[in-house]
Amino acid sequence: MKRFVDRKGDLATLEEQFASEEASLVVLYGRRRVGKTALITKFLQNKKGVYFLATEESEEQNRLAFQRQVAAVTGDTLLTNASIDSWEPLFDRLTQGPERIVLALDEFQYLGKANVAFPSVFQHIWDTLLSKRNVMVILCGSLISLMVSQTLAYDSPLYGRRTAQIRMVQIPFKYYADFFDHSLSRRSLVGRYSVTGGVPKYIERFADRKEIFRAIEDNVLSRNSFLFDEPNFLLSKEVGEVGSYFSIIRAIAAGNRRSGEIAASMNVKQTSLTKYLKVLESLDILQRDVPATEAHPEKSKRGFYRIKDNYLRFWFRFVFPNLGLLETGHQDVVLEQIRQNFIDGHVSYVYEAVCRDRIWDLAAEDEFPFMPSRVGAWWGTRDIEIDLLALNDVGDRVAFGECKFWRSPVGVNVLDDLEDKARRAQQSSGFGPYKDAEALFVIFSISGFTESLKKKAAERSDVLLFD
Repeated sequence: MKRFVDRKGDLATLEEQFASEEASLVVLYGRRRVGKTALITKFLQNKKGVYFLATEESEEQNRLAFQRQVAAVTGDTLLTNASIDSWEPLFDRLTQGPERIVLALDEFQYLGKANVAFPSVFQHIWDTLLSKRNVMVILCGSLISLMVSQTLAYDSPLYGRRTAQIRMVQIPFKYYADFFDHSLSRRSLVGRYSVTGGVPKYIERFADRKEIFRAIEDNVLSRNSFLFDEPNFLLSKEVGEVGSYFSIIRAIAAGNRRSGEIAASMNVKQTSLTKYLKVLESLDILQRDVPATEAHPEKSKRGFYRIKDNYLRFWFRFVFPNLGLLETGHQDVVLEQIRQNFIDGHVSYVYEAVCRDRIWDLAAEDEFPFMPSRVGAWWGTRDIEIDLLALNDVGDRVAFGECKFWRSPVGVNVLDDLEDKARRAQQSSGFGPYKDAEALFVIFSISGFTESLKKKAAERSDVLLFD
């Protein structure tokens, strides 16, 4: 099962660049398996284009492969066996015609890895040749740190040349159902999303399995599955000291969310973690959350770290601590642990993030009472935690929310509890300018609501229910 889902904004950007009357240079990057090649393939349909995949071989081997491809595309048989020791003649031959051509260089970072001077070489080719031709160049890469340093960073030779940049992210949950032929309940979709996230390659592995635990057993717990060792592969390509990064992620997966707690669990100084945490944030693996009411999040001392990537969150929660069992063939023991803790220990937290994203969609569809400027969670010094908080810019409206991934319908007691937490939150010093804001109460439930709660919500304009 391979299908192209969403990516409308990314495709629109590429089409806009193609429609330009001038040469364009697009930097396209994102983590492995997120769908970059699929996007390029979709975009190249019905266009004159060349797709070249660089490898981790030497620069000479890559240039020779590119030469053969240029010869095949142009029909220049003399070029096939010609002795060429530089890149410029190849780009020159490829872009000589009047018709606009798209040149996609995938895994571009490997060329710079094989020859650290290659970004400078390509800069010269762009400045003196390609920028004057009817060409659209896409520099694509999956190693985020290298792509940034080689193409986007201020000290990169290519800095300032790009006409557009696209950082591809995982596909949002609202498009998740489009990957499946069979009809799945929203509960099933959230469960699968909590493992695969929005990574198309992962989703494909789960598409043919109607029972999620069978899919987990076959595609995650099996030592022969590529997902079994995927986190190690992802991190080893991006960073050194993989063990240090693994220890940090594992500590967070175990419930240590503050930097001080992470350091204590690892028995290291808190200051020694700063560099590692920033790198993991830059790779979209971790996210630092602060209470939604914080006016200056970057300066807040109330930040919590969470694993942003759903698959890594799942893997470090259930697989990494049990590698010994899995390596010795005890998949059944680990699978039973997952069955027992899957909802409360994993899915419920992912569902909260799904609901927070849904607030933005509801507001955009004019199905929410106001347009929020911030949506997040909230926690205070009085042991109050609120799953969802939506605030407006003016400061006169605030929505408090609960997100329940229960097997039974949510009742009036949840609303009562939410109202109590909201009252105490607004009375606390940490609520700032929103302490006198008009309060709304929002409840998301994967299993619906009791009749008594639905009746109460129908009688009140400040209560909103979404299932």
